[in-house]
Amino acid sequence: MSLQGSDRRDRSSASGNGTVAAASLRLRLNPNKEHKPDGYEDLQLDFSPNIFSSLERYLPPSMLNVARDDKAKFMREILLKYLPLGERSRSQKHREYRQKIIENYQPLHRELYSVNPATFFVPSFLRAINDNTDQSFRSIMSEPSPGIFVFDIFKTNFCELLLSEIENFEKWVTETKFRIMRPNTMNKYGAVLDDFGLETMLDKLMEGFIRPLSRVLFAEVGGATLDSHHGFVVEYGKDRDVDLGFHVDDSEVTLNVCLGKQFSGGELFFRGIRCEKHVNTGSHSEEIFDYSHVPGRAVLHRGRHRHGARATTFGNRVNLLLWCRSSVYREMKRYQKDFSSWCGECSREKKERQRSTIAATKLELFRREGESTA
Repeated sequence: MSLQGSDRRDRSSASGNGTVAAASLRLRLNPNKEHKPDGYEDLQLDFSPNIFSSLERYLPPSMLNVARDDKAKFMREILLKYLPLGERSRSQKHREYRQKIIENYQPLHRELYSVNPATFFVPSFLRAINDNTDQSFRSIMSEPSPGIFVFDIFKTNFCELLLSEIENFEKWVTETKFRIMRPNTMNKYGAVLDDFGLETMLDKLMEGFIRPLSRVLFAEVGGATLDSHHGFVVEYGKDRDVDLGFHVDDSEVTLNVCLGKQFSGGELFFRGIRCEKHVNTGSHSEEIFDYSHVPGRAVLHRGRHRHGARATTFGNRVNLLLWCRSSVYREMKRYQKDFSSWCGECSREKKERQRSTIAATKLELFRREGESTA
């Protein structure tokens, strides 16, 4: 995906039929914040409609007012450059797999499939989102360790309904002997919520409720431009996964909410934020933090915040995970070399370089002063 500075003018021209000659166009480096993007939910697309709406603000000026189909075609061609043919084939098979589930699975609680703020969220969280200020967001949460934010989010009834829906889906899977895809390579149990119809609800959850928080808390990793997600539940305890190894998430921002049930153990352990280069470096004392889950309570952190889950020693624990991603940030990151604004090890290396430079400068000044007085 090619980028150019927002101060550079697009030199392309319209073709004879009135459409923009897109072959020579490039995305802008900075978004047009005044532009209101189209919606793409009704189109058959290879990628999430949210990605297209988010990416539209970065289109060159000459493309902002062309037909929606032309914009979609242009953005699709850009996105496909980053999706190899084999991956495209897998993507198509996954869409067919998902469609087969949706056509055959009968939801138990249809009220879960669209966001109803009054029934989903605790009042304190809803007030903070409606106020939509940095102060209102921070008033409902604690930051027990740098970059880890904890707050109450879901009502008990919502957690119970979602658990019931998950159990109903798993019952259907067992009865029909349908082979489902698990959330990731590390969890043998759990389910991808997007696969059985909850994708739209989770999109709205991310757009309207998590992205505003991330814009304030995680601006340096694309928190303001989150445009796609991977939503799933994980299950720990007897006859389920026991623990989860040390890892980073494939996300810019991760929302982790305990839904229940009765359990002991299962604490999350965090060990510092790292870029890809430093992901396997050691941890420092100030980066070590353990968190105990509480049903209905959320933990929000960067995807690159290294963490794992200790063994659930009693009962069963079910958690909702929403990996929130920014296609814009991922493209920008390809051109970025300095991650010291959020990577703990990059920050330490930068400070060490600065200390060395200052020390060398002082020595040089002392040397010159000595020579002048000799």
